[in-house]
Amino acid sequence: MLKLYNTLTKKKEEFIPIDKKNNVVTLYTCGPTVYNYAHIGNMRAYIFMDTLRKVLKYNGYKLNHVLNVTDVGHLVSDADEGEDKMSKSAKEQHKSVYEIAKLYTDAFFNDIHKLNISDPEHIAKATDHIKDMENYVKKILENGYAYETSKGIYFDTSKLPSYGELSKVDIENQKAGARVDVDMEKKNPLDFALWIKAPKEHIMKWDSFLGLCYPGWHIECSAMSKKYLGEKFDIHTGGVDHIPIHHENEIAQSKGATGKNPANIWMHVEFLLINNGKMSKSLHNVYTLDDLEKKGIEPLAYRYFTYTSHYRNKLNFTWDGMESCRVSLDRLRELTLSHKNGSNDVDDAIVNEFRTRFLDAINDDLNMPVAISIVWELAKYDVKSNKIFNLIKEFDDILSLDLDREKENNRCEVLSDEVNQILEERKKAREKKDYALSDVLRDKLKEEGYIVKDTKDGQEIEKV
Repeated sequence: MLKLYNTLTKKKEEFIPIDKKNNVVTLYTCGPTVYNYAHIGNMRAYIFMDTLRKVLKYNGYKLNHVLNVTDVGHLVSDADEGEDKMSKSAKEQHKSVYEIAKLYTDAFFNDIHKLNISDPEHIAKATDHIKDMENYVKKILENGYAYETSKGIYFDTSKLPSYGELSKVDIENQKAGARVDVDMEKKNPLDFALWIKAPKEHIMKWDSFLGLCYPGWHIECSAMSKKYLGEKFDIHTGGVDHIPIHHENEIAQSKGATGKNPANIWMHVEFLLINNGKMSKSLHNVYTLDDLEKKGIEPLAYRYFTYTSHYRNKLNFTWDGMESCRVSLDRLRELTLSHKNGSNDVDDAIVNEFRTRFLDAINDDLNMPVAISIVWELAKYDVKSNKIFNLIKEFDDILSLDLDREKENNRCEVLSDEVNQILEERKKAREKKDYALSDVLRDKLKEEGYIVKDTKDGQEIEKV
């Protein structure tokens, strides 16, 4: 029995799809705003999305899944203030907004494919669905949940008594503390933009019932989920940062247009911390997959890293922790391959016991730390058997770590005199048990582009 934690109800619930007859699960995932490269914090959310997809498939479900690409409408502030992020990036880089969108959309999909993340059934770009959004806004207006100001169409949160149901915030206190001077035309401080009248200098704008306009950020998800999944679908995923504003407003819009909360289950991934702190440009700790690869860490080692904590817990990134996961993944692959073509037999009851335990873990709200520990136990099994190898491969359909991959031989055949000298100095340091100097020399080798490992046969060096 698959159980998933629902942010809306604050509890784990047995998952039962709306379309039980055809065994189809409908999902919507908030995708990237393509004005810059996605960082590893973003990638945690998409690894979770992909793991959920694969757990559902493992349970025998078919999928109808939408991932949106925000290439218009997301302002630099979530409070309907500032420039459109796409336009701002285009000006800074002296490119057109469409060049910016293509550049970072391509980069995003290149990155998620490095992580073995499967493409959802529908990739929906905001700019391809402007008319759908316009019609959705018209419906909200017709139903009396929106009003016009000199700046555009705003959602009237006072018409929706349930507003705040997802984040469970104290709406009255939030209203009292809101900056009412931001836009005096808004009826309520928490009202938000659905459709924005474009100033002359605004780059991205379209003809509409209200003249030249562009969409508010939140409207695209409501319009596109309805188009591909209907008024009601099974699961909506995103990051915890989406809960108080974006997803709260999605629910409001949907209720304004259809009278329904669009998703039965809302699932959210916690933040990635960097050295127990916030990821921030000012701290120069916004890392991408490319940054990891430059340090000799393959993207799948990062996927492995995300399995060390439950998706609803904060996850702390350190370079030492990342290196440890790289080594662990290599070792897990070695152990997995040790069972390949193993001639010994393993009782089917043991195989089924491991399968049941793994299924129980993934079906307990995607408990991947437990699931990966079961795979380790299986890989370390004393009896070398092809049955074990095939079972790990089966589990890897979800883990997507390429556990049956043969290790690439990165040993260097010819080393420079300088590198050989450092290796020799390090060898002598270790013989004298001067581990502090040994570590300094190891770091020096890393700067030169090499990773050194200490084995029972001595030092082994690999090119990063």
